[in-house]
Amino acid sequence: METVIAFIIIFGSLVTFHELGHFLFAKRAGIMVREFAVGFGPKILGIRKNETLYTIRLLPLGGYVRMAGEDFDTVQLQPGYRVGLIIGETGEVEKIYLNRNVANPDVLFLETEASDLEKDMFIKGYDDEGQLVRFNVSRKAVIYEKGQETLIAPYDRQFESKSVGQRAMAIFAGPLFNFILAFFIFLAIGLLQGVPTYEPIISEVGSNGPAQEAGMEKGDLVTGVNGTPIETWQEFALVIQENPGVPLQFEVERSGTRQILEVTPKTVTEKGETFGQIGVTYTSPVEKNPLKAVAFGAEQTITWIKRIFELLGMLVTGQFTIDALSGPVGIYKATEDVAKFGIYSLMNWAAILSINLGIMNLLPLPALDGGRLLFFLFEAIRGKPIDKQKEGMVHFVGIVLLMVLMLVVTWNDIQRFFFSS
Repeated sequence: METVIAFIIIFGSLVTFHELGHFLFAKRAGIMVREFAVGFGPKILGIRKNETLYTIRLLPLGGYVRMAGEDFDTVQLQPGYRVGLIIGETGEVEKIYLNRNVANPDVLFLETEASDLEKDMFIKGYDDEGQLVRFNVSRKAVIYEKGQETLIAPYDRQFESKSVGQRAMAIFAGPLFNFILAFFIFLAIGLLQGVPTYEPIISEVGSNGPAQEAGMEKGDLVTGVNGTPIETWQEFALVIQENPGVPLQFEVERSGTRQILEVTPKTVTEKGETFGQIGVTYTSPVEKNPLKAVAFGAEQTITWIKRIFELLGMLVTGQFTIDALSGPVGIYKATEDVAKFGIYSLMNWAAILSINLGIMNLLPLPALDGGRLLFFLFEAIRGKPIDKQKEGMVHFVGIVLLMVLMLVVTWNDIQRFFFSS
């Protein structure tokens, strides 16, 4: 149960922050946001505030920000269509009923002749007395149809009315916020747990290993190897790994005194690779310093961005196959394993997942943020947008292919974790 809660909190937070990026930059550009959803599928909870409906949906596997003008969500009143109107004190239409039977004595029924609910904002038609009348429509008018309320979106509040730069930023902001979230998680780890100093201090010395035989003790600070200064544990470990069976002169500080210890790393072969080991373990000392915590947050974020891009490069070049990829089941299982090591490990895992989510969304594939950004680039180069029907078809095909990929990856996860011997 704890794993389920941790998974929902982590994944829900990543999705919420991702969609928050889209939401904030859409609002900044003046785009009407109809819905801010966390999850997919049936609605569990919905709260409307101003012009946006905030919802939590059943499947915690994603989310979306629905902007006005996307997915052909605008209402078109065809000539001859009978509508009911509520006229406000200013003489403008404030409510439009598309249902033919409305039990409200204040409703004025009209047989539409012409209308424009996006730019000129008017409705013209014949009333019940056969007279042709024309009304201006309020920019905040609401359309009612089959129990659903839809706020009118004037063209200047729609996604497509904005410049290429504004639209691109509203889309790019989602992945950007995932990177920002990762930075703040790493920053929190640095502030709460401390920043690793990576000093080469021996944490434990194993029994009957080369280090113990040479007289190395817990707490020894390694300052050099064969006359070369050593400043970090990574440098120390690399020297050992690269010199199996080679005698090494270690310079160590112990209780304020300098000592020289000769250690010969034993040769170890695993998965076809040979390296050296001396039988010590390491836990990096930490330092609580706000400025270093900020640097640590930035450094870890950049490091993991590079690592994930390296893994993507390996996938493209065939160094590992699709079988190595993990979907929701794999992420859940990994979350279960990471949770055993405590809250800071979970936080670190959440930051890595956030970066991964940001990068995956930036891939130039249809239906992903990166795919949409690619279309904006084409539009900027051509000087005019791609035909919306053609773009919509490309994204539809992309969604289908992504769903197939998700099913394949999920099936691989199920076989790996539940049916493997």
